[in-house]
Amino acid sequence: MNIKILGPGCRNCERLEREAQRAIGELGLDATIDKVTDYAEISGYGVMSTPGLVVDDRVVVSGRAPKSDEIKQLLVDR
Repeated sequence: MNIKILGPGCRNCERLEREAQRAIGELGLDATIDKVTDYAEISGYGVMSTPGLVVDDRVVVSGRAPKSDEIKQLLVDR
């Protein structure tokens, strides 16, 4: 599983990365997390408000940093 955190590195972006790492750990998933800070690449995903969460090249959240419980649900439901 490939997870991307889209954003410039702001506090919410960092929070989203921490929560995603927590969710992955609690679920015991084999996943990689990449940070995408390039605005052209971020807009290529159609995300206009960061942070964004991309799972296997599909945007699942943008404009907010959900808690790990919500991220776990998104990962299980994918």
